[in-house]
Amino acid sequence: EVKERVRKEEEKGVTAAAALFLDAVLQLEAEGWLRGFLDALVAAGYTGLAEAIENWDFSKLEKLELHRQLLKRIEATMLEVDPLALMPYINTCLIERECEEILQISEYRSKAAGITKLIECLCRSDKENWPKSLQLALDNTGYYNASELWDMREDNGKDVDGEMADASENCFETTMTFSEAAEYDNNLSENICSASGICQSSSVYEPKKARSYQTELAQPAINGKNTLICAPTGSGKTFVALLICEHHFQNMPAGQKAKVVFLATKVPVYEQQKNVFKQHFERSGYSVQGVSGETVANVSVEKVIQDSDIIVLTPQILVNAIEEGILSSLSIFTLMIFDECHNTTGNHPYNVLMTTYLEQKFGSSANQLPQIVGLTASVGVGNAKSINETVEHICTLCSYLDIQAISTVRENKQDLQRFGNKPETHVRWVKMRVQNHFADIISDLMSETEALMRKIYSVDTILQINKNDFGTQKYEHWIVTTQKKCRLLQLADKDKESSICRDLFICTEHLRKFNDALIISEDARIEDALAYLTDFFTNVKNGPYTKLEKQLTAKFQEKEPELAALSKDESNENPKLEELACILDEAYHYNPQTRTLLFAKTRALVAALKKWIETNPLLSHIKPDVLMGRTLQWFFLTQFLGTVGMTLPMQKGVLDAFKTNKESRLLIATSVADEGIDISECNLVVLYEYFGNVTKMIQVRGRGRARDSKCILVTSKTEVVENEKHNRYKEEMMNEAIEKLQNWDETTFTRKIHDLQMKEKVLRDSKKKETRPKVVEGKKNLLCGKCKAYACSTDDIRLIKGSHHTVLGDAFKERYITKPHQKPIQFDCFEKKSKMHCQNTNCQHDWGIIVKYKTFDNLPVIKIKSFVVENIETGTQMDFQKWK
Repeated sequence: EVKERVRKEEEKGVTAAAALFLDAVLQLEAEGWLRGFLDALVAAGYTGLAEAIENWDFSKLEKLELHRQLLKRIEATMLEVDPLALMPYINTCLIERECEEILQISEYRSKAAGITKLIECLCRSDKENWPKSLQLALDNTGYYNASELWDMREDNGKDVDGEMADASENCFETTMTFSEAAEYDNNLSENICSASGICQSSSVYEPKKARSYQTELAQPAINGKNTLICAPTGSGKTFVALLICEHHFQNMPAGQKAKVVFLATKVPVYEQQKNVFKQHFERSGYSVQGVSGETVANVSVEKVIQDSDIIVLTPQILVNAIEEGILSSLSIFTLMIFDECHNTTGNHPYNVLMTTYLEQKFGSSANQLPQIVGLTASVGVGNAKSINETVEHICTLCSYLDIQAISTVRENKQDLQRFGNKPETHVRWVKMRVQNHFADIISDLMSETEALMRKIYSVDTILQINKNDFGTQKYEHWIVTTQKKCRLLQLADKDKESSICRDLFICTEHLRKFNDALIISEDARIEDALAYLTDFFTNVKNGPYTKLEKQLTAKFQEKEPELAALSKDESNENPKLEELACILDEAYHYNPQTRTLLFAKTRALVAALKKWIETNPLLSHIKPDVLMGRTLQWFFLTQFLGTVGMTLPMQKGVLDAFKTNKESRLLIATSVADEGIDISECNLVVLYEYFGNVTKMIQVRGRGRARDSKCILVTSKTEVVENEKHNRYKEEMMNEAIEKLQNWDETTFTRKIHDLQMKEKVLRDSKKKETRPKVVEGKKNLLCGKCKAYACSTDDIRLIKGSHHTVLGDAFKERYITKPHQKPIQFDCFEKKSKMHCQNTNCQHDWGIIVKYKTFDNLPVIKIKSFVVENIETGTQMDFQKWK
């Protein structure tokens, strides 16, 4: 009976099970029970604990506490480590059952889940040598970054017993975080850990007193109001959130239990904020857990929410939990905190959640709703052109979030100015190249390709476009529109239709690459644009290489020597790059320890800028690194960066190096970093043809956190200069509108928000009543989107986990070929194995991927945008970019 109760209790956690087991042991009355208990501990592998109890000396176990804390702090960095590689070196520090569990989790879930389990087991280990064994394992298996963070060697500030020596002399400061809101460490004690988990001074966590402006920001929420907190980047909004949470827990009415959810839009932000809340609250006995898209396959969302006091989530996880019925309502929470709450609009998961919230508010449910707190550096202005329109925009955002008070710093502005830093944006307008023969040649090739398209099939639907639009986003849009119309072209002769559609597809793809090259040449070097095209045509030769592709390749190769000569001609240097070189050279000459964030609008431009800096004698000493999004498939970038994507550990590694490595002093980033990095030492932000709305520019400008930091915009476009001027005006307009709203009396503001909510409710209700269009009857076939070859019937398609589409039957396997996948990773219980392509040797269009799912091997998963959908009865063809 006791065994069964302990096993059942273990479902809640090993600590709960152990407590129940010890209670049962202490009730034993038979003689010799203690010796029997100690013998059982030794037999089970708990030799350290048995020794401590027998000698009644727990000092060895207590010394391990510091190591447990450090291991938890560097857990995020350890996620890239293969647990199977460590096991031969570390297994003696674990019990046999733990070893088996780690191996099984690594094999059937993921290596990341396995290393998480290994860390959990080590933190429970009673073997005094496990810290040094882990050090040996990391060193011998080549995980040097993790090894350096863990460093238990005797020459690294620890004595021979592994106990921490003077931490203040051996730990270094790291205040970088992954979210503009994760800035609370600016006024906490210096022991706060970085994203990589490096301890900064002490093992004791003691937050300092809140600054006066932070108390002011928190006050409306502390008073129980749904609050939108708008404060500059670097002001410590996460610390404000911690203050609100503390008050929330301490002041819950008797008999009620507080439950807080913190929502972060990006996975790196989620990881950082989870660690922030864990360190702040777990010492007070509160349970903090988190779930993101990276970890959802390995945990029970329902159990995490039920068992935790504070839950950190990416918002789609919560949306899915409600849609799947895991949660019946949001009433399980007592406080919801939305990081970067300005995203609460349209179909964003934040707005989906708040729509659920408002439906419950205005519905018949008697359940109490959670308090809402939103955090942002800018509420934006939307499409407003006046103060009154801006007021309307902000009220609309507040209505979506059910806000009762807008909190900004009003009484303690001097205190805010003492700690904050607001760099002004300086604009460097640069003239474009006087002449660009590269662009002339590429434009001629594009004109010839367009003419060839008309010879292949003369059709009115292939729209005319001005040659002046070459090298623009407008032309890219024309390509997309034209390609869609070509895909849906239908002829009586199906073989001819297949051939024409394939050739038109080829032409539009070549036009797209030429257009990309023109865009690259405008902002980077001609040699970068030429390298992009050369790599593209190399890929073309390695594919089906049809007669048309040979013809187009020959035309390019005919011009290639001339293009190569232009790329080496110094008179064709890009004036914008020369200006950028002057900015960087001046900055690093004045201060060699300058830390620069260089923003570029595309991944291709990031790669080109990195290569340019590395080959520029004036700048090569800076040693640039790059930070970009996680989905990256361009062959062009693999040549420059040696990678097809940046995983979360890679992103963290780059950021840690930028923060701590004296050699890494310049980070080139795409938009993945504009709301995501807080590096106190960053003193120069350069925006290279990088622009956006007022919210985006406030966020980007705020990446410079050091005193006297600068923000410089480099551009050759007058419209970008004008955009920056307009953004400055809009920022002033936004601040005036907020102040105007704060001067409204509470009744007026409440009535305005309620009116907007009711109008939105009427719209939602009317949409629900609208008669949905009937689905077109009849069976449908999927045809290859490039050559129109038959792929499968929709009757053969099945849905996996609500979103992934596979095709049943062996017949489908005869219609595709497979090629190795560049990045065979695991996601959502799926293991990518290979790419799937049309079996037509003259086509080989990308159809999707082959995966392993649970016990199913070699399962085809198709993407609808690779196909044309044909109604068998009517012959009508349709093009979809997403599954309906």
